[in-house]
Amino acid sequence: DLCVQKVFDHYNINPDEFGVSLKTKSSLPMASGLSSSSASSNAIVKVTSEIVAEEFDLNPLNDLEIINMAIDASLDAGVTITGSFDDATASYFGGVVVTDNKNRKFVIRENMEEHDILIYMPNFHSKSGDSDVGRMKVLSPLVETAYGFACKKDYFKALNLNGLIYSATLGFDSSIAVDALSAGALASGLSGTGSSFVAVVDEDSIDDVKQSWEKYEGNVIETRVDNDGCCFLE
Repeated sequence: DLCVQKVFDHYNINPDEFGVSLKTKSSLPMASGLSSSSASSNAIVKVTSEIVAEEFDLNPLNDLEIINMAIDASLDAGVTITGSFDDATASYFGGVVVTDNKNRKFVIRENMEEHDILIYMPNFHSKSGDSDVGRMKVLSPLVETAYGFACKKDYFKALNLNGLIYSATLGFDSSIAVDALSAGALASGLSGTGSSFVAVVDEDSIDDVKQSWEKYEGNVIETRVDNDGCCFLE
């Protein structure tokens, strides 16, 4: 509702005179650190903008207008702490993004080399809005180190370090990532603020990493790097 209202406000549309009915579904589990809220907000703002623009013969929102409006709605809804410009742009554009979240600016935006991805999802979820910000600030110097690796395009090292830092800070079992690395993963770490973990793998390590996670309760999703991002499906 907040996403739709933001679009209506932008176009000065009276909801009493024009309405939009949307139904969403997703293969991403909610509240698991996989940026499902960012992806959903982006999609809702984008499709609402297209509907309104077509109905009233107006220009649809451009990509960054969509993203910023979706972020504003997420902040209003309390489903993000930082605004998640990184999550929003990564889910919208695909590939790799390194961002300045405070100023909503790109540091790096590029395609990522094709890799298989494994996602481990435990049988519980967390909420970004419930994360202990104070605990995260304690380890901010180490997070800056991980961010530095990302700015140098050493993405795997950034993922490993960032994942270990946030696992320790938020109380998740870092053994999940370490087991994946021991089994041959190219990189592994906590996704967002949890509870899911991700592993970047190749053909030689994918089965070994999956086997290393069998002892943990939960599900494993097999997917690949996405460089396409948000698009309309015909």
